[in-house]
Amino acid sequence: MIALIVIAVIAVIIIFWVIGIYNNLVALRNNRENAFANIDVQLKQRYDLIPNLVNTVKGYAEHEKGLLERITAARTAAMGASTLNDKIEAENALSSALAGLKVSVEAYPDLKANQNFLELQNELADIENKLAAVRRFFNSATKELNTAVQSFPAVLLAGMFGFHQEPMFEVPQEERAAVQKAPEVKF
Repeated sequence: MIALIVIAVIAVIIIFWVIGIYNNLVALRNNRENAFANIDVQLKQRYDLIPNLVNTVKGYAEHEKGLLERITAARTAAMGASTLNDKIEAENALSSALAGLKVSVEAYPDLKANQNFLELQNELADIENKLAAVRRFFNSATKELNTAVQSFPAVLLAGMFGFHQEPMFEVPQEERAAVQKAPEVKF
């Protein structure tokens, strides 16, 4: 009789332990998804701003048509991405295209002085700063989830429940060299 009670108590403890691990993993996954939803809000603002910025630049930079088309195509691809990983990849492509626009704008002093362009550029810079902040939060949430999935004892159960290591929002490989290079300041 005592052995049955001990076995029942141990079984109940194990059940509560498994439930606790599962609930923690669910909470961490939801936190990560919420963090990406915050990125989506900023991306929506970015998507809405880009056509205005592109149209303003078009008037000054007709021969930069290829760059503007690449930005528009990258924006469309980013808006059409369905999975979280596809969105991360598409956003990296869009960020790369926008970086090309910033470099191209340097060749047009009149454009840089245009009030509409300055306002749009400031809005884009603000959105990019907000995106950087929410991406950091997303990566932090992803790190917490990945740590929990890989840590003992959750690692024993995570795979059974469909939890696995998730990718971070990182700088694309082709842009790493530029990021690691010190900025050049000219007067």
